[in-house]
Amino acid sequence: MSAHAITTPSSPAAASKPAAAPRLDLYAPIHKALRLFMGDTLARVGRLDLADSTECTATLQQLDALLDLCRGHLAHENQHVHPALEARRPGASQRIGAEHDEHLDAIAALGADVAALRALPSAAAAHRLYRHLAVFVGENLVHMNVEETAHNATLWELCSDAELRDIHQRIMAAVGPDELALVLRWMVPALTPAERADMLGAMQRDVPPEAMRAILDIVRAHLDDGAWAKLARALGLPPVPGLVTA
Repeated sequence: MSAHAITTPSSPAAASKPAAAPRLDLYAPIHKALRLFMGDTLARVGRLDLADSTECTATLQQLDALLDLCRGHLAHENQHVHPALEARRPGASQRIGAEHDEHLDAIAALGADVAALRALPSAAAAHRLYRHLAVFVGENLVHMNVEETAHNATLWELCSDAELRDIHQRIMAAVGPDELALVLRWMVPALTPAERADMLGAMQRDVPPEAMRAILDIVRAHLDDGAWAKLARALGLPPVPGLVTA
C-alpha cells in the first residue's frame, strides 16, 4: 500500500508552465480502495437473498470487514495526519475530526443493524441496513473529497516532501498484515494500471521475495487477465499463459 504522487495544475496558465514536481498524496490510493469496497458492499447488501444462508453469511462478513477497515482508517488519520495539520495550522482538521467522530457513531450503529439482521433475518431489517449503509457511504464520499482537496492543499502548502514521506511511513508501520491484505485486495483493482505498477514496483524493490510473492498472489486473484498482463509487463514478471500481451 502506497501513497500516490500527483501534480494538479490550478489554472490554464499553470498548465502551460513546466510541470511541478509531484507531491505525495496520502489520501488518493486508500480512498480509491474504500470507494470500491463501499460500492461493492452496498450493492451486495441491496440485493441480499435472505433465503440463501451462504450468501447472507458472506455478505455480512464483507460488511463486517468494511466497517473494521473504516474504523482503522479513521484511527490512522486521527493519529498521524491530523496532528501534522494541527501543528502547522491549528483548527485545520477540526471539521474532518468532528466528522470522524460521527462516522465512528455510524459504524457502531451499522454494527447493531448487522447484529439485528443476523439475530432475526427479515426483509424489513435487511432494507433498514441497506438504507443506513447507503447514507454512510454517501457521507463518506463527500468527506473523502474534502480530505483530498482542502486537507491535501494544507499538507502540500505546509509540509515538505520528507515530512509527507514520514507521515506515510508511520501510517504503514501501524498497518498490520491482515489489514494490509484487505487493503491490497480492494486498492489494487481500484487503481489505474500506472498507479498499480508504481505501487507494486516500489514494493518489489523494498519487500523480501517471499513476502512479495504472497502480495502478488493476493493481487492476481482480483485482476482480470488483461490487467494482470499489464502489471506483469511493468514488473518484469512472466506473462499470463496463453494470453497475447503485445
